[in-house]
Amino acid sequence: MTTLVERGPAPTAPPARLADELAGTWLLLRFMLRRDRVRLGVWTASVVGLWLYVAVEFTAMYAEPAARAERATLMRTPASVLMTGPGYGLDDYTIGAMCANEMVLWIVICLSVMSILEVVRHTRAEEESSRSELVRAAVVGRHAPAFAAMALVVVANLVIAALSALVLVTVGHLAVFDTVVMVGGSALTVLVFAAVAVVACQLTAHARGASGLAVGVLGLMALVRGAGDMRREHGSALSWASPIAWTQQTRAFVDVRAWPLVLPVVAVVVLVVVAVVLAGHRDFGAGMFADRRGRASAHQALRSPLALAWRQQRTALAWWTLGTVLMWLATGTYVKDVGPVLEDMVAQNPVIGQVIGEKDMTDAYVSLIMLYAALAAVGYGISAVLRARAEEAAGRTEYVLAGPVGRGRWLSAQLVVAGAGAGALMVAEGLALGTGAYLVGAHDPSLGTYALAAVVYLPAVAVVLGVAAALLGWMPRWTGASWAFLVLAFVVGMFGDAFHLPDAVQHVSPLRWVPRVPVEDVSWLPVAGLCVVAAVLFAGAFAGFRRRDIPVV
Repeated sequence: MTTLVERGPAPTAPPARLADELAGTWLLLRFMLRRDRVRLGVWTASVVGLWLYVAVEFTAMYAEPAARAERATLMRTPASVLMTGPGYGLDDYTIGAMCANEMVLWIVICLSVMSILEVVRHTRAEEESSRSELVRAAVVGRHAPAFAAMALVVVANLVIAALSALVLVTVGHLAVFDTVVMVGGSALTVLVFAAVAVVACQLTAHARGASGLAVGVLGLMALVRGAGDMRREHGSALSWASPIAWTQQTRAFVDVRAWPLVLPVVAVVVLVVVAVVLAGHRDFGAGMFADRRGRASAHQALRSPLALAWRQQRTALAWWTLGTVLMWLATGTYVKDVGPVLEDMVAQNPVIGQVIGEKDMTDAYVSLIMLYAALAAVGYGISAVLRARAEEAAGRTEYVLAGPVGRGRWLSAQLVVAGAGAGALMVAEGLALGTGAYLVGAHDPSLGTYALAAVVYLPAVAVVLGVAAALLGWMPRWTGASWAFLVLAFVVGMFGDAFHLPDAVQHVSPLRWVPRVPVEDVSWLPVAGLCVVAAVLFAGAFAGFRRRDIPVV
């Protein structure tokens, strides 16, 4: 005889304690710091060095009140408000107000990108590669990687803020409290976008998607801040919808107030709580957004290394193009009025003339902005070549080469997409600058001159990409060192003459050999020489890539 016994409800696991969920956080943080010590060191040196340059150059170039007044006139234009901030203290423009108005936005954007990449690198990228699964097999809590990544960016931003404040106070002789509010507020705003990245890592299953989503939010907030500040002097209600405005609204060095810094603290706490809740409702390795089902077989247009490389790079190129074209379109609106302002500045301070040139001020301004455009094109090109290195390090290149694809064919596809993208970006920037000038009625220089000024930079851009390709071919672990050429080109192009750098140092930069159109006439001999150097570097890259092991991890 069978007896039926009524069963009670299934036992449920006791709720996890917070200590269990965060177990191993300190150990992971130490590991992340050790793993990224060089990367974070470069970021720290770059940002602190930028503040050092700002403190020295602003003090030297705008020592006289008349020069600062001319600068304030330029900062009142709508384009300046869009690309800098609400413009506090323009009636009595001091060096401190100049730093707060003109630098905070770009420092926040720069450090936010760093923090987003760090968070994604140590959370979603690790989970996507399955390394996080091995780590969590030990005594490591569910939320430990995310909290360790947030702690990492907190430490990094605090160190950068402390060193930046030290430089500004000691070298720039700025007020201590205002300086601390400015750099501390910038760090808090950066942490907001780092927390956005933590949330993005819960939403999508791929590192590139998480990075793109977080950077997209950063770009949107920058546009919201700009639109809000343009609606009304010193910002409108729309401005306060962007975390970037919270730091700028502290009014450092004008009428400092610290209470807006409560907002980023609250935002970080809310975003971290949201990330924790989302992490508790998703499977490991998956995101809240389900992956879209792909085709059963690849489209015919994808059945080549060139098509695959284009598909991998097209999204990044689209965002680079959109961002730089909008920036240079706005910058072009300065062309009509910038000449007289710069002439007055040079009359007040000859040091400015050494930086931008002492000939026609409008042409000098255009040539200087074209140098910036070339640096942006070089930055994209290097990042595209590094994408090829990432494919190899991830092991995907090995699978591709296992099929009927030769090494030369694969590498040429990667370099063609990188080079064509950098070239198209350079030309688009030049045309955007000219279009912005034409929109405000500045027809000199002509649109064709802007296009020519962009085209003559293409061989120099190709040389830098050739260096990156040669490193990829011969010393793949050192491919990231190609960023040093970008830094060198910036320093030489901007301050080579003002700092009286030796010719041997200045001539190392490929961009130094480019004619400064429209200030100078085009000399095709150095342009041809750059083409030859680029061809030699690319040939060497192919020779090295055919001979070395793949992959080199």
